[in-house]
Amino acid sequence: MRNLLRETRLHPHDFILPIFVNDGIQQATPIPSMPGVFNYPESRVGEVVRNVWDHGVQAVLLFGVTAKKDPVGGDTLGEDGLMARMIREAKSAAPELLVISDNCFCEYTDHGHCGVLRDGDVDNDATLENLGRQAVIAAKAGADLVAPSAMMDGQVAAMREELDDEGFPDVGIMSYSTKFASAFYGPFRDAVDSTFKGSRNTYQMDAANRREALDESLTDEEEGADILMVKPAMPYLDVIREIREATELPIAGYQVSGEYAMIKSAALSGALDEKAVALESLTSIKRAGADIVITYFALEAAEWIAAGA
Repeated sequence: MRNLLRETRLHPHDFILPIFVNDGIQQATPIPSMPGVFNYPESRVGEVVRNVWDHGVQAVLLFGVTAKKDPVGGDTLGEDGLMARMIREAKSAAPELLVISDNCFCEYTDHGHCGVLRDGDVDNDATLENLGRQAVIAAKAGADLVAPSAMMDGQVAAMREELDDEGFPDVGIMSYSTKFASAFYGPFRDAVDSTFKGSRNTYQMDAANRREALDESLTDEEEGADILMVKPAMPYLDVIREIREATELPIAGYQVSGEYAMIKSAALSGALDEKAVALESLTSIKRAGADIVITYFALEAAEWIAAGA
């Protein structure tokens, strides 16, 4: 009876797995603050994405980790850079897999901010120009979706215009449309070897602002986003619900590194049942209104679901 009447169900097709690709390593390297998550060398990308597909998960979100950092993230602006190389490798190894490119500069800049710095602040308009170029490079490499996470005003419109002008009208945009200035991102910075110091409060959302959060996502919809995202997910389930009631677009909830690490750490200490809590947390994100969940639990959750969880 309980199964018959269940209102919210999880399926492996609901998940997107984030993957970290590092051009400075030769073997998979564990990320200490994210148990079970690795930085992978470029040589392993094909193997990793084929394993994702074999688990029934149909989408990956690729993050590049490079030693070639500079003030503007220039490694992403060339067709021979890490971003383009890892997209080509993933698409070649698993052609049916949905390959999504994270489009930002924090992993590629020597200062760790999400764009071009001018006098210590991010220059919004200069960064928009680079985001447009970056989106086209990703599309040429084979990305099915680009995912702008820089939180620059006008980023979706700038990328849509460049993609259309360069002959990529079918490449979609999954916007980090409501991305909060959150303390839950800490382990991610370990994963991408971030040199970031300071605050992103000038261009990421205030955690206290619900109405502004809704406005940010609806603005991205007007600019041409195909999928809206709330990041982090679990502390902002109310925001997911508000956006769900205001739009017909698909919504993604990103269960970020800190959310994942808390569950993993508590499970490793014996305080929580990892499987039960992970599945409950993923269900809560879908129940709030997300169609898609970006999660580091994607492969484990797919196995649990296949086993009848």
